[in-house]
Amino acid sequence: MTTLPDFRLETHFSRWEFKARHHMTASDAETMTMSALLALAGPEDRDAWDRVSLGYTETWGAPALRETIASTYDTLSGADILTFAGAEEGLYCAMLALLAPGDHAIVTVPNYQSMETMPVAIAGNVTGVALRPENRWQPDLDDIRAALRPETKLIAVNFPNNPTGVIADQATFRGLVDLCAERGIHLFSDEVYRGLEIDPGKRLPQAADLFDKGISLNVMSKAYGLPGLRIGWIASRDHALLSRMEKMKHYLSICNARPSEVLASIALKARETIFSRNRALCAENMAKLGAFFAEHPHLYEWTEPDGGCVAFARYLGKDGVEEHCRRLVEEKGVLLLPSSLFVSDLLPVPMDRFRVGVGRSNIDAGLEAWREFLATA
Repeated sequence: MTTLPDFRLETHFSRWEFKARHHMTASDAETMTMSALLALAGPEDRDAWDRVSLGYTETWGAPALRETIASTYDTLSGADILTFAGAEEGLYCAMLALLAPGDHAIVTVPNYQSMETMPVAIAGNVTGVALRPENRWQPDLDDIRAALRPETKLIAVNFPNNPTGVIADQATFRGLVDLCAERGIHLFSDEVYRGLEIDPGKRLPQAADLFDKGISLNVMSKAYGLPGLRIGWIASRDHALLSRMEKMKHYLSICNARPSEVLASIALKARETIFSRNRALCAENMAKLGAFFAEHPHLYEWTEPDGGCVAFARYLGKDGVEEHCRRLVEEKGVLLLPSSLFVSDLLPVPMDRFRVGVGRSNIDAGLEAWREFLATA
């Protein structure tokens, strides 16, 4: 595998995430305190927390945690779950286990960078399929069919999407599953925002439930708003694939933190309460952002996301989105992510966009600082 390029988004966050006064581009939902999470625990889980020991746990993840994760799917058991230290470790291992030099992969663009750079580094043979704003950022099955090759081993997607917030239409997603099943192609489905759909009718089925080569990635970080737990997982009925990934984990985190596994189980069992809270916050913030952008129609074009915690708004100002975002964070401490952090080596990405977050509380102070900037710009 060739050397991986800098992770543009994370490099930018290393500089600004904890320095900017107003983190207006966060990709996770508002978190909670330990006491608030423990208040959601039933007696059995509260007792498990009180008795937790600080030794190693199983590389696959504690059996009880894997069964709890499996309960969030329609057809899976704990044997179909492999846990990781966050979603990125799972994505990293999955790509290494799925691809070899000479294989071909297809990924949607724009995307979360590692979903593209990992296949490029491993296989060197990757085709991008554009999510286009004029098509509501929807994937086009004809584009995907045109990209197929005899050596295609993997198609990777992310819905609700980061950074656009789009959810594929139900028929399109089912068509993608059918295409993969017919050709024996693995479908890697990043589902970390599932549960935060504005319209529940748009919630997609999970790929691992639909066919044997479906691979679902999820994590406690995004829709749950609990990134500090560092618990993610891959779900799949392809047990040979899971075994290959488990052996890779021996070289990485080895195992999860035992306290985090107990806390993750509590959150998973209380997921409807957590999702309901986070959906309400996202809806409230989208209304506030919509009103803000409506105040400045000559500068911004805004379409509400279908789900998740982020949207990809358009900047219309003559100075360009890069300069706009740079001045906002340097002069007013308002952090947004311009298009340059989502560029792709595979396809052009619209260069007049910025990612804005909708999942955190205290958005009002950031919007006020943003207004102050515009008033003096």
